[in-house]
Amino acid sequence: FYVHQIPALRDNYIYLIQDFHSKVVCVVDPTLANLVQETCQKLNLKPTHILNTHHHWDHTDGNLELVELYQCEVVGNQADAARIRGISQPIQANRSFTLGELNIKTMDVPGHTLGHIAFIIDDALFCGDTLFGGGCGRLFEGSHAQMWQSLQTLAALNDESQIYCAHEYTLSNLSFAQSVDGKNEILQQRIKDDKQTRLENKPTIPSQLGLEKATNPFLRPLNADFIAYYNQQHQQKFNAFQTFQAIRLQKDNS
Repeated sequence: FYVHQIPALRDNYIYLIQDFHSKVVCVVDPTLANLVQETCQKLNLKPTHILNTHHHWDHTDGNLELVELYQCEVVGNQADAARIRGISQPIQANRSFTLGELNIKTMDVPGHTLGHIAFIIDDALFCGDTLFGGGCGRLFEGSHAQMWQSLQTLAALNDESQIYCAHEYTLSNLSFAQSVDGKNEILQQRIKDDKQTRLENKPTIPSQLGLEKATNPFLRPLNADFIAYYNQQHQQKFNAFQTFQAIRLQKDNS
């Protein structure tokens, strides 16, 4: 399969997943139907399914128009069915299903919203607003404990996993990361690399999970040395979860 990336609004990304072995084309979190339609016309594709990670408007606003245009199915979390526009295939989290030759696993990742799920196909992770390049989603509905559990779930995937998140927030997130993890040399190099990428008007997404674990301040509490460093800086005795919680609150107030 191939993933086509469509920038939308100021910083959203919509993804088209094209299965080369069938006519299946999945649209992940269609912000705007017209952008999907334009891209599909250029590529001579017809969407067959919409995959929604969560119910927020900037992930679902294109659903109904695309259903009308293409008669595609809308796949989303059964627990969120009342809030996802046009849902026709409610699914359960932590289950696998097949579309064409695509084997898709859903992952339960609440925190940003209570019904948030992620989709993983091979090493491609479509995680909506749970994990970002250098960051994680704000807690609109879930708790810190839920988000920390969700991030640990994602961090357990293969380090080569490609992170297809829904927003281009990377440089802003890395600026904050530097204030938390200033001695991290891998982070310093990532900031240089990603600044150059944006100067060339290219996306910093997808990123790689291994790089996120080494530089993302919300995954760094998985590392005992980082926890010790953070505790020393702040004169605390936090465990991993408390470190994550403190950093999330710090980001909310920054």
